[in-house]
Amino acid sequence: MTKKSFKVLNQKTVYKGFFSVKKYTLQHTLYHGGWSQVVEREVFHRGDCVGVLLYDPHRDEVVIIEQFRAGAVLSKPQEDAWLLEIVAGAVEENETPEEVAIREAQEEAGCVITELMKVSEFYTSPGGTSECLTLFCGKVDTSEVGGVHGLAEEDEDIAVSVVTFEDACKLVETGRIKSAIPLIAIQWLQLNRDKLRQQWQ
Repeated sequence: MTKKSFKVLNQKTVYKGFFSVKKYTLQHTLYHGGWSQVVEREVFHRGDCVGVLLYDPHRDEVVIIEQFRAGAVLSKPQEDAWLLEIVAGAVEENETPEEVAIREAQEEAGCVITELMKVSEFYTSPGGTSECLTLFCGKVDTSEVGGVHGLAEEDEDIAVSVVTFEDACKLVETGRIKSAIPLIAIQWLQLNRDKLRQQWQ
């Protein structure tokens, strides 16, 4: 099989606002040999991000946040544009993913992470966006977690709640969670919960 390779022939920024979109003209190698025809692809750029599943192993509880998401504005009914998620945020310049997890847990949920475990690193939707997300699980104390959080300067209005592990699984099973990152995180917890509770006791 031909060695995998690609070449970018041209790139230009076609939109720059809160996020940016770049148009690439490129070619890539084919499995049967040779090169593809010249193709053009628009790619949505928002930088790398971090998600963190906040979990209390002693109380066996998960922190769930809810907020309005512009990407769900076509939802019917309108209230479905408020999505159930886990804490997440963008990696700023000179910031590590671990630092983002700790910062966002405080800003979005009022939680202090006492231990942090890396779960995975993955592209969220590589057919159209360059976003790569690092997923963590963070150990927290959920005994006093709740309320409304978020930074006013970032127009955040985040409702924070605590659910049992079983109820978190039901949110996945019944389709109440429609965002990919919390789906992946909770399914990971289903597979690793017993081992995690032993490790974090």
